[in-house]
Amino acid sequence: MDFRTLRSLYQPSPRKQRNWLRSLLPSHMTLTALLGAALLSILSPGKAHAEFTVCNQTLDVVNLAVGQKVDNADQTDGWWTIGANQCVNVIREELTNRYIYLYATDVFGHAILNGTTEMCIDRRRFSIRGIEECWQRGHIAARFVEVDTLEQVRWTYFLTGNSP
Repeated sequence: MDFRTLRSLYQPSPRKQRNWLRSLLPSHMTLTALLGAALLSILSPGKAHAEFTVCNQTLDVVNLAVGQKVDNADQTDGWWTIGANQCVNVIREELTNRYIYLYATDVFGHAILNGTTEMCIDRRRFSIRGIEECWQRGHIAARFVEVDTLEQVRWTYFLTGNSP
């Protein structure tokens, strides 16, 4: 018995596959209706969704810190760990700031996203108010990349390992 014969013995016919799919759906629901309902639930305004997402398109795991204005004060938060070819939602509410600041390191702590805006970070998880005098306040100064969101309420940043 060759491979094709074995495959035909264990693979159901297209008719059996359609009947099996129909048995999964309620009798009154068509596939079109099911897909329409799924699309509507995704686009529903009441559904929570990310407003600033960072996608890691490198081959390395990265650690990410984010800076933004919060209540008229500069604030940095970290760390998000993002696997290779993964995305993470770092700001979950609609964006109110035009500029978001990002700093990323590899797992060894070497900067892979390094900009010109100096802000404060820490070695462990942190939320730091203010960006001045980082060293004097016991923090580390790092150079963040400024991301212009063009005043959009949602934005996705693709981290490629090359500073913009």
